[in-house]
Amino acid sequence: MDGILREFLSFLSIEKRHSRNTADGYRRDIVRFIAHFQGRDMGSITTDDIRTFMIALRKDGLSSASSARCLSSLKSFFRFLASEKYIKENPVEILESPRRWRKLPESLSLAEVDAILSLPDKNTPLGLRDRAMLEVLYATGVRVSELISLKKSDLNLQVGYLRAFGKGSKERVVPMGDAAREAVEDYLLRSRPHFLKGRNAVELFVTQRAAKMTRQGFWKILKRYARQANVKSAVSPHTLRHAFATHLLERGADLRSVQQMLGHSDISTTQIYTHILQERMREIHDKFHPRA
Repeated sequence: MDGILREFLSFLSIEKRHSRNTADGYRRDIVRFIAHFQGRDMGSITTDDIRTFMIALRKDGLSSASSARCLSSLKSFFRFLASEKYIKENPVEILESPRRWRKLPESLSLAEVDAILSLPDKNTPLGLRDRAMLEVLYATGVRVSELISLKKSDLNLQVGYLRAFGKGSKERVVPMGDAAREAVEDYLLRSRPHFLKGRNAVELFVTQRAAKMTRQGFWKILKRYARQANVKSAVSPHTLRHAFATHLLERGADLRSVQQMLGHSDISTTQIYTHILQERMREIHDKFHPRA
């Protein structure tokens, strides 16, 4: 079985061109599956066996998202076994993935965002940098990986937009707004040169050691300001991204525009915010319909 598993992992990386992280996830799922059946021949596994295994995973506390991923791993594995003639029939093909509950991520109120953004000290290089990063994140809704990867050449401060490179290196243009543009201008003029001390860096946002800002580094910065602002809910860079989308939609933005600014390739990903539009339509109906 070990040899077959190695063949499958090679198939994933070479033919399917999956990333190492994806292949590792498949491997963990399949190793768990094999251990559950204690070395049984894969050709003897039935659809009912797999259903029993999936139920056992849920009883062990595995989330619906993780269960769906595990079933996806098994489907890929058994398709490989069937194509290579290791088994005669594929017992997984007819099973449907469990539905994933799409929960709207926790957001922040406008007052909470204002409290966080008002905290960085504009009189210090660190405060100017932190303010610029926070303003850009909230103004554009970029992912934290996109934020820390921004280069000076990705900005057009005169017009007020930036270029972000999202998943799959897909490029999109996002407007910044005056507050974020002014914060970045202050940072470039009065903070970034202080950190670089004559050295060069292609990245827009740098640390005190003139190195590229990391995800973990920015996460710590944001969490510190959230504590100082006395925000009770858990705050992460993704929370500000969701606040960006929520606050736009609450003020009348359309879902398609928000999708483009967030960099979602599929509108269904953005539709977790649909309830905001429904609430707004209800408010408009109640306000303007003559018999409401």
